[in-house]
Amino acid sequence: MFSWIKANIGSIVVAAALLIMVASIVRSMIVDRKAGRYICGGSVGSCAGGCAGCPMHGKCHGR
Repeated sequence: MFSWIKANIGSIVVAAALLIMVASIVRSMIVDRKAGRYICGGSVGSCAGGCAGCPMHGKCHGR
């Protein structure tokens, strides 16, 4: 088993780094969502012309 790990250490390190980055992005999205910041570029009140001008209108948060 240790020989397999030694032979594949580069792939293991890259996979671990990618996993950490994806987990960080997902965590950031969850924290932003709970704080009231949405995909449309800020809080609901900061969308230009309300959320009607947002490309994600009706999808990024509930009404």
